[in-house]
Amino acid sequence: MKAISDNTGMGIGFSLRRRTVLAGWALSVVMLGHAPAASLRPVGEAAAATGSNLGPLIEASALRPWLGRVRILDIREPDDEAPADAARWLAGAVSAPYSRWRGPLGEERPLPELTAWVRSLGLDAQTPVVIVGDGEEASDFGAAARVYWTLRWLGLRRLAILNGGASAWIDAGLPLARQPATVTPSTYTPRLDASVRASLEEVRARLGDPQTLLLDARPAPFYRGALKAPAARRPGTLPGAQSFDHAQWFPDGSARLPDAATLARIAAQGPWQARAGAAPTRMVSFCNTGHWAAINWFVLSEVLGQSGVQLYPGSMVEWSRAGLPMDHVPGRAEQLWAQLRTLWRSTP
Repeated sequence: MKAISDNTGMGIGFSLRRRTVLAGWALSVVMLGHAPAASLRPVGEAAAATGSNLGPLIEASALRPWLGRVRILDIREPDDEAPADAARWLAGAVSAPYSRWRGPLGEERPLPELTAWVRSLGLDAQTPVVIVGDGEEASDFGAAARVYWTLRWLGLRRLAILNGGASAWIDAGLPLARQPATVTPSTYTPRLDASVRASLEEVRARLGDPQTLLLDARPAPFYRGALKAPAARRPGTLPGAQSFDHAQWFPDGSARLPDAATLARIAAQGPWQARAGAAPTRMVSFCNTGHWAAINWFVLSEVLGQSGVQLYPGSMVEWSRAGLPMDHVPGRAEQLWAQLRTLWRSTP
């Protein structure tokens, strides 16, 4: 298995085998009234799937009555080694591999290409959508979150992520099929939602703005400049950025988000909380290529209802390739030494 990671510029594979999903609190109801942080407020789309409501996060047990009434996007990569007659597909799901949502270096697909792709999946503004990733580790959630964010940016709102991914589906005994579903293409025309996206130019214009928090979702070694993505030109982070590793949302180490009260307690310790003066009115989540950053965006914006949260999809790969200012950039000698250490560790 190749783990889903924001630290690679190559295609991302998904393991299709079943494994035991680590125990976690069931999230059948997400109500932000439990949240202790005053800056976290409930919004219409930020309720868990209960009763007649769908999204943004749904448990496998709550999904069962929705089967046949929602479009399920299975974003795992096809398994070429699986027997042709194996019942390995999620019954009723459309195959929508994650690699089709981003370019080979993790870059955004052109809007005409994304539009054609969404139409081929039969999606439109009225289609309720459930996104299902692999569900084996925390970084897997980033793929589902990135697809969710892409659809939000394209103007779709009836969206949910299956908590725990395909592993949760299988463990819940939901039906499987030998082939993915086929659908009638739509004629959907995107209505771009600029409120969820920050471009390179917008991020550059906000450098030094005390009301904007640049939030680095990568593990600490990337933030400190000790590591970089292969496609990035230099290690380091955005000027003035604060660190919040995406893995902090998964305290038990699983691929499942915990309940909203737990998420709110984690959020209460985040750098977006006012320490001195006013809290930021805008947050921009970034990482290497917008994969891990999508998790921070999803939890803060969609689950916890924090307003003013955006994703910078180009992230550090785009920024470093543009030659723009960065913090925590080590000296040339230190960079060469880090490259030698990496080469040494990778040598058999």
